[in-house]
Parts: sequence; structure tokens; C-alpha cells
Amino acid sequence: MLFFGALIGLFSASLAFGSPVELEERAVNANYLFTAFTSASESNLYVYTSSDATAFSLLKGPAYTPSSGLIRDPSVILHTDGKYYIAYTTDWTGTNFAIATSSDAQTWSLHATISTASSTITPVNTWAPEFFKDTKTGKLNIVVSLSTGSYGPFLPYVFTASDSTLKNWSGPVVMSGISNAGLGYIDTFPVLLGNTYHIFTKAETNGQKHIEHATASSLTGPYTFQQTGDFAGWGQAEGPSVTQLSNGSYRIYMDGYSSGKYTYSDSADLYTWSAPQTVPNLSGTVRHGTVLKQ
Repeated sequence: MLFFGALIGLFSASLAFGSPVELEERAVNANYLFTAFTSASESNLYVYTSSDATAFSLLKGPAYTPSSGLIRDPSVILHTDGKYYIAYTTDWTGTNFAIATSSDAQTWSLHATISTASSTITPVNTWAPEFFKDTKTGKLNIVVSLSTGSYGPFLPYVFTASDSTLKNWSGPVVMSGISNAGLGYIDTFPVLLGNTYHIFTKAETNGQKHIEHATASSLTGPYTFQQTGDFAGWGQAEGPSVTQLSNGSYRIYMDGYSSGKYTYSDSADLYTWSAPQTVPNLSGTVRHGTVLKQ
């Protein structure tokens, strides 16, 4: 079974970040954990749980409100120390994202604020940080959408944890092969299947705004787009999050920001997808979150 991305958080004993967290040590007794902000508030974290990755119930909300700014796009992992961590967008403009932590997924506190400015880029926008555990290299990464203009063009950049504290990160390193024409690409979500890196990323250029699919042999590229435009019939959507279901297939969740719907679609191979369905009860409520399979 393949384990990837922000969706598992359990590391093998051979990896640099320590021994695995046993399943019985999970703070939340549920198969799936969903962290999101909502249509009503961009500054409050809401946490949901599910046994089947379809029907979600509220665990706590609001679960965390930062002292200032936003908590958009919260991406969650379960780390080797047995704690949950979310990386999130702190503001519409700026040169940082933040990480919060919790021992029970209900009470959260600020863990670190990470600068995205470097000698190679001083971003105006720092959006949608997404945890990605790379089982191929044993490294923990965060993929962030950065823009040097007032709004675009955006490109995805990789930050890599320097140690297990999740307070020190190297980067940013651009993910090559992705065009920055127009407004570029935002909300990039990586998946490792075999030796191939797949990304699902939103084409932000006016008139498109579809989630597209590209692949590469390394996390930082170069990437080649395999499927573009509205290839799966998802319509305009953003904030993709992919998890692997108990039957081995994959499920992508998407924020249909203009339709007011939160949808999901299933695939056996990351290429052919089922018709999108709305997430029951939460559609029209949650916005751009991440689903963690525990």
C-alpha cells in the first residue's frame, strides 16, 4: 500500500524523522481527519472526522483562531511525535505561512511562522502551504504557491524540513516545468505513486481555473502536464486534496468556490476519475481543506 503526502503522517523507522506512531496512539479515533476553514470565516479552523471518507461529522469548530490574520488552506499531518500539525495561509499578502500544532486535533497553538522570502524570490503572495511526506526520499516537505506580482503569476515552491521540530525549513526551490504564463498555477497537491510524482494544481489564468494533472520523476520536476483543462469534468475548482481509501483507490476533494459545492471524485490510477459528487452536509460550508487518512 502506498503512503504519501499530507495524508498519512506515519513515518517508517528508517526515516530521518524518527520511529513510527502506533495506530493506537492516535488522538482521534476515526479513519479520516478533515481540516478546513469555512465560508463563514477565513480566520477559524474547523476539524471534522469520518469513518468512510464520505460522511463527515464536526469534531470541533472553531478549533483554532490565530491572534491575527487568516487560517486559510489548512493542511494537516500526524507527525512522529504523536501530534497533529497544520500548515496554513496567514494573509492575502505577505512573506510567510504558519504552522500550528495539537495533541488531540481539538486544541491548537501556534508552532512556527516560516518565512518564504529568499535570495531568489520575495513573494507578494504566500498561499496554500501543503504538507508532503516523500516516502521516496524520506523527507518532509511543504509545497507553497508563491507570487511576485500583486496577484500572479503563481508557481509552486518546495520547502524541506531541516529537522523533526518542524520549525526549521530549507528552500524555497521552484517546481520546474510548470508555466507561469497568465496567472500561473496555485494550490498544488503532490502524490507519489510508485516512482512517479503526480501533482494536481489549479490553472489560475482567467477563463480556465481548472485543476490539471502533471507528472515528474522528482518532486521539484521538471513536470510534464498529462491532463489539462476540464479533463475530468470537475468544472471550476481549487484546493485539491488527494487521499487513498481503504480499498486502495484514490479520492480527490475539491473546493468548487464559484458553485458553492465541495466535491469529491475517485480513481484507481490517478488518470481516470469518477463523476464528481458533493460531500454530504458539508458542501457549501467547508472551504479548501485537507483530508488525512489515519
